[in-house]
Amino acid sequence: MSKPVVAIVAVPSDAGRATCQALQEKYGAAAPDEADVIVALGGDGFMLQTLHRHMNLEIPIYGMNQGTVGFLMNSFEADGLLDRIDRAETAVLHPLRMKATQESGSMQEALAINEVSLLRQSRQAAKISISIDGRVRIPELVCDGVLVATPAGSTAYNLSAHGPILPLDAGVMALTPISAFRPRRWRGALLPRNAKVEFEILDPYKRPVSAVADTTEVRDVVVVSIYEEREIALKLLFDPEHNLEERILNEQFQP
Repeated sequence: MSKPVVAIVAVPSDAGRATCQALQEKYGAAAPDEADVIVALGGDGFMLQTLHRHMNLEIPIYGMNQGTVGFLMNSFEADGLLDRIDRAETAVLHPLRMKATQESGSMQEALAINEVSLLRQSRQAAKISISIDGRVRIPELVCDGVLVATPAGSTAYNLSAHGPILPLDAGVMALTPISAFRPRRWRGALLPRNAKVEFEILDPYKRPVSAVADTTEVRDVVVVSIYEEREIALKLLFDPEHNLEERILNEQFQP
C-alpha cells in the first residue's frame, strides 16, 4: 500500500510554525488540496477551524496536540506519523446547519460541528419559543440562552450547561437550556438526529438574541432553524487507544 500524501497545517504560533516546518521536512509539504490526509497541529479550537476551512476537500484529518491531548486530538509524536495514520480509526461527524433570520429580514447560514447556541444580547433574559418538526413544544422559555449540540460537541459547551453526554452512534442531538428561569424544571431534551428545531425570539427588540454556530455569530435574530446536515460527512482520524467513541464514554464516568 502506498504511503499517503500528507498536508501539515498548524496553529499560527511560533511553536506551531516551528513544529510544522520540522514535520514538513520529514514528511513533505503538500498543499491540503493535493493531499490524502491533513495533519492538524494545535488544540481542539484549531481542529474545528481546520474542519471548517477544508470541509469541501472531503479528506480525513488527523490532529496532534503538542501539549495535553485535546478531545479531538491525538498525542504529539514526531516519529512514525505515517504508520499512525495507517492504523488510525475513523470517526464520521455530520455538522448542524443553522439558518438564522435577522430583524432586518436577511437570512444567514452557517455550519456547526459542536453546537448552535442562542444567547441573550442584553441584561434582560431572552424569551424563546421552541418548535420541533413544526410542533410548538415550549411556548416560552425564559433563559440566558439555549443550544443544540452534536454528539461530538456534547462534551463542550453543552456539558458546561449541564447537558447530556451523547455517544457518537446514539442517533440523537442534545437540546439544552442555558440558565433557564422558566419553565423552572425543564432541563432539556434528546432529539432524533433527523429532527428540525426552530427557535422564535419573542420580543426581539426589547430582548435581543444572537445565534452562534461554532465561531460564526449572527446578531439580532428573530427565527433560527437547525437540523443535521447529513450530506456533509467529516472524517477525523484517531489512534486506536484514543478513539473518540471511547473518550465520550469515559467522560460519563469522570468524578
